[in-house]
Amino acid sequence: MPSDRHVEASAQDDTLRAGLSSIEQAQQLLEWVEIGNRYARERKKRFRRRSSTLRGTTLALSAAATIILGLQNLSLWTGLGFSFIAVVTASNAIEPFFAWRFRWVLMEAAQYEFYKIGDELRYRISANTPETLTPGQIDDLYSQYKKVWEDLSGQWLAHRRHAASGV
Repeated sequence: MPSDRHVEASAQDDTLRAGLSSIEQAQQLLEWVEIGNRYARERKKRFRRRSSTLRGTTLALSAAATIILGLQNLSLWTGLGFSFIAVVTASNAIEPFFAWRFRWVLMEAAQYEFYKIGDELRYRISANTPETLTPGQIDDLYSQYKKVWEDLSGQWLAHRRHAASGV
């Protein structure tokens, strides 16, 4: 899943820059954080929309099937009710496979972490002059940035492994 981010990030800047000053490192990290945030925001919206649509559809079909099955005098309605139940069953089988709700929540958490790192980085930049901003002040935030991506990938892989095992 995070490989999309690497594609997006590398599409924006393929060049490696060596010997950056602390302020340039801070600016580059801030750019990466913002790219990560855009990635998480867009996917969070997509996953939330899909999850909500599927949940709403499942709820509507379940309610309709229950009502229709209550009208058992008409075989057409009974057949339609059973069709809705089949669709609900299929929807309930599809959602865990795609895990839209899980991915939506995962992106929400990643976005929170990216905002935290971005806020802290902006504060450190504003609280220092370019001469007093040290690489160490940027390095710990970069470590946090990497950890967000590692956690995001790790949680997604753990979820997929769990789903694949059928447990």
